Amino acid sequence: MPISDSAIPAVTRRLSPLQDLWPFLRPYRGRIALAFALLCLGSATILLVPLAFRDLIDFGFGQRQNTGVGLLGALSLNGHFAALFGLASMWALTVAARYYTVTWVGERVTADLRSAVYARVLAQSPQFFETLQTGEVLSRLTGDTTLIQTVIGSSVSMGLRSLFQFVGGMVMLAVTSFYLFSLNLGLMAVLMLPLFAIGRKVKKLSRESQDKIADASALAGEILNAIPTVQAYTQEQQETKRFAGRAEASFVTAIRRTRVRSVMTALTITAVMGAIIFVLWIGANQVHTGSMTGGQLASFVLYAVLVAGSVGTMAEVWGDVMRAAGATERLLELLHAQPAIADAAAPQALPQPRQAAIRFEQVTFRYPARPQTAALDNITLDIAPGESVALVGPSGAGKTTLFQLLLRFYDVTDGRILLNGQDIRQLSLHDLRGRIAIVPQDPVIFSANALENIRYGRPAASDDEVMAAAKAALVEEFINRLPEGYQTFLGERGTRLSGGQRQRIAAARAILKNAPLLLLDEATSSLDAESEILVQEGLNAAMQGRTTLIIAHRLATVQKAHRIVVLEHGRIVETGTPADLRKQGGLYARLARLQFDVG
Repeated sequence: MPISDSAIPAVTRRLSPLQDLWPFLRPYRGRIALAFALLCLGSATILLVPLAFRDLIDFGFGQRQNTGVGLLGALSLNGHFAALFGLASMWALTVAARYYTVTWVGERVTADLRSAVYARVLAQSPQFFETLQTGEVLSRLTGDTTLIQTVIGSSVSMGLRSLFQFVGGMVMLAVTSFYLFSLNLGLMAVLMLPLFAIGRKVKKLSRESQDKIADASALAGEILNAIPTVQAYTQEQQETKRFAGRAEASFVTAIRRTRVRSVMTALTITAVMGAIIFVLWIGANQVHTGSMTGGQLASFVLYAVLVAGSVGTMAEVWGDVMRAAGATERLLELLHAQPAIADAAAPQALPQPRQAAIRFEQVTFRYPARPQTAALDNITLDIAPGESVALVGPSGAGKTTLFQLLLRFYDVTDGRILLNGQDIRQLSLHDLRGRIAIVPQDPVIFSANALENIRYGRPAASDDEVMAAAKAALVEEFINRLPEGYQTFLGERGTRLSGGQRQRIAAARAILKNAPLLLLDEATSSLDAESEILVQEGLNAAMQGRTTLIIAHRLATVQKAHRIVVLEHGRIVETGTPADLRKQGGLYARLARLQFDVG
């Protein structure tokens, strides 16, 4: 019988996200055990200090020198101070060792968690990012993991130390004076109840605060990636106001959270200290009447201070833990996200022929965001090994969708796609995409030098192979003019290159990959007439002996294709050579008349 949420204690439900961190902590349980042992040793050491003070007052100052009773026995005055220094040194060593150990664990777990979340995000298909902005992901990877690191590497250790000191202090308070302890316990039990209600409010506000920060980060990331457009439309002030508005919303939420935590801290400290002062007033009267010694009262005071300090620390830690629970919840949403496109349970082996045969068999596809509209409608198309096929048609006809389905960024709604006779859904994603090279319309240039940008097509390639690919794509022509040649840093997103140069880098990357299937998505769209001719020669060399699919709006670039497939509204409406299609007088002929002015 499943357990309902109402049957689970509220505190357990609020902390349950933190339990999912255990797989990241498990590999380091040896260090965690060491930190726990140091924690116990340090707590025990500090709990001995009030007893040493009791003996110092009652025995060291000569009030009861001859009894020989106490933690330190009948030591001299100097011996008592030496013993106190020894305890302090022991405590300092254990605290330092514990701090190093738990900080190491916190940093290590945070790094592992970031890597795991990042790997999970990279495994998601493009549709995952239709609703989640990259700025939101970055906020969770940075801000949220920092909160978790603080809790694992500091707050939890402080909280446990304070808990041990609280429990040990309470025990010693009872041993020192059970009467005063009973008064203290009763008062504190009543005063601590509001903490849990306030802690729940802190967690809710912490989650809201992190969401607001993520919203601001997402907006900033979007605008920073579109700086030329923002400046071209003189929208700098407007975008500044938008970001300031989100930053202000984040600030307001953070202040609300801080206000609640401040109130919780103030109430806790005031209540606890008030209770302690009241109990000490009772104890002072007992010393006055002779029912307690000065040393016993002094040790009771010190234990009371330890207990009070522990309560204050636990209150702070509880707030941090609530914030970390909210942050963990957000991270786990990413970590537990299941890719819409997953590998087959038992992927088939894919041979490595130099050429690829493609078959689209009655393929129908609807984008998840537009399930009522078919982007492709009953497409059947065979592409022979080594054949070059151009896909033409108006925008929205479904050309890019065919590429996305081939790469399995999405899965077909109906029908199937075969690569060399094998359904691509039965293949490993790594194997499938490893057989495909693509030159996109908007090429991506990474923040690296020219050599590494080209090598991205095949990371194991040698420098000579990279340079050969660069030469084939006519990259060498402009690379040699850069200050450091192939070692020149190309800037974030290739800002130091022209659009045509970026496209040639992408072409060189595809040539280097040397895959049997080549996809060209408007690969020469950003080039001037002269560069287009040169790069087209490089692409023609890459196409030799390979199956090639070409998306083109400029029909002049596909006149040498073996076959042209014309799409409109997700359907194939014409197929043939350029000459045949002109004679048919259909959609291709109309597009050709617009571009070539032929009758």
